[in-house]
Amino acid sequence: MDEIKLLDVVALIENLDSEGLRRGEVGTVVEEWKDGVFEVEFSDNSGKTYAFAALRPDQLIKLHFRKDEAA
Repeated sequence: MDEIKLLDVVALIENLDSEGLRRGEVGTVVEEWKDGVFEVEFSDNSGKTYAFAALRPDQLIKLHFRKDEAA
């Protein structure tokens, strides 16, 4: 499993009803707190932040993106 670090793009793997967030929502790690807890910022398509949440690594999956190869 890839280690999550600052500025990684992550997705929730569970609903967080208390935060109003659903499984699959995508955010960016903006801070790492002690004990391995991450502050994740959730933004809409225009870049406007709609939520912050302090989350454990077991609540997240790191997303990977491939660059398209030149044709």
